[in-house]
Amino acid sequence: MLSPHLLMLMTMAVPLLAVFGIVAAGRHPDLRETVTLTASLILIGLVVKLHGITSAGTEVAWSGIEMLPGLAVSFRIEPLGMLFSLIAGFLWLVTSIYSIGYMRGHHESNQTRFYACFAIAISSVMGISYAGNLFTLFIFYEVLTLSTYPLVTHAGTDKAKLGGRVYLGILLSTSILFLLLGIIGTWYVAGTLDFMPGGVFDRSQVFAAAVLLPLFIFGIGKAAIMPFHRWLPAAMVAPTPVSALLHAVAVVKAGVFSVLKVSAYTFGFELLEVLPTTDFLLYLAGASVIIASLVAMRQDNLKARLAYSTVSQLSYITVGALLANDAGALGGAMHIGMHAFGKITLFFCAGAIMVASHKTEVSEMHGLGRRMPVTMTAFFIGALSIIGLPPCGGTWSKWYLMIGTIDAGKWMLMLVLMASSLLNIAYLLPIPLKGFLYELPDKHEAAGGLQEAPLPILIALCATALGCIVLFIYPQPLYELATSFVEATAHNGR
Repeated sequence: MLSPHLLMLMTMAVPLLAVFGIVAAGRHPDLRETVTLTASLILIGLVVKLHGITSAGTEVAWSGIEMLPGLAVSFRIEPLGMLFSLIAGFLWLVTSIYSIGYMRGHHESNQTRFYACFAIAISSVMGISYAGNLFTLFIFYEVLTLSTYPLVTHAGTDKAKLGGRVYLGILLSTSILFLLLGIIGTWYVAGTLDFMPGGVFDRSQVFAAAVLLPLFIFGIGKAAIMPFHRWLPAAMVAPTPVSALLHAVAVVKAGVFSVLKVSAYTFGFELLEVLPTTDFLLYLAGASVIIASLVAMRQDNLKARLAYSTVSQLSYITVGALLANDAGALGGAMHIGMHAFGKITLFFCAGAIMVASHKTEVSEMHGLGRRMPVTMTAFFIGALSIIGLPPCGGTWSKWYLMIGTIDAGKWMLMLVLMASSLLNIAYLLPIPLKGFLYELPDKHEAAGGLQEAPLPILIALCATALGCIVLFIYPQPLYELATSFVEATAHNGR
């Protein structure tokens, strides 16, 4: 029987071990992809087992050798990290199934490198999920950036290389210039980098905390708050499975997860309420919600439209963290999962459309639902979840975020969230509606019958679309973890 802390360490080790198997089987695609799927199944088993252990009240933690007095790589499972690791673990499996159909159907090169880097990225996500202090979080945050860079530049074209430079440049510069400085400042002021319920700062350190908060919010560039968001649209040159990784499984979710974790366990919600810089950052996040939605409406390229939608939706979670109340934190934590399923469904559909019909522009998709009814139905479901309409899970997270704005007396932000949902309708729903209600403009194409993407792609997008509905009907597991996270933050660690 393996000890709980060993199970936790194995969640990071299994994807890394899979890298060796993927590389060794590189000349045998079936074996290579079997290694990926097997590792993802093992990871899900480990994470589910850890969820059961921690739900029973067992604390799971491990600390390595101290590099400086009081500074070590350490891991500890708390409810928010458990939530993030469950989502990432499950979606790694689904994205791997999707990737098999996409990479083969689109005849992509360098597939072995793709699967290997993907596995390293998932290992990094597990490290971020269970990080016990800011030092550990920073290490895995940077590894995630570096491991996803080859995925962004996968095509090897000049456009891909330019997108990769923007991606790497913004994420590395924000983390080194702002995040690292914030971590050093926290060490100097508070004397610890550990994540503590209620935060690590005393009330006498309000000024220092007010200065450090913007460093963290801007330094966590993966949260894509404006003006440090350009890396995300630039990264859309990557293959669609990578876009799914960036938007739902790993990168952006690592960003908003880190914002929530730092807000709750480094600053503490009680302190955030009185910091003079909180309101500025809160309204900046609100502005990002609206501006990104408006930009999304102008994009004809489907992946670009979805990218700016992600910038907007990520700021919902940042708003939830900075509202510094229970409902906001609950809504923000739930939105990590709800957005993950909704947005990955939309990107899966975008990739399916490109593989099956070679269409990438929204203006080209009139009548496409008649040839790809399964894909367009899944797109419709994913869109409803992003908008926050029943019967999809995004309804619940947006509901609690709305309550959070009311509890905080932030009526302007409540209007921002309402306006954003209307904008979501304006730039998402016309795509499936025109797909079903319009005729195909090309008569030869219309006479061709059904032309869906390869079966692995359809299996994946149907699974995530179904997940959107299941999270509306049965949100309890996600809700309970988010509630446990909120309850854990109520205890002051100082």
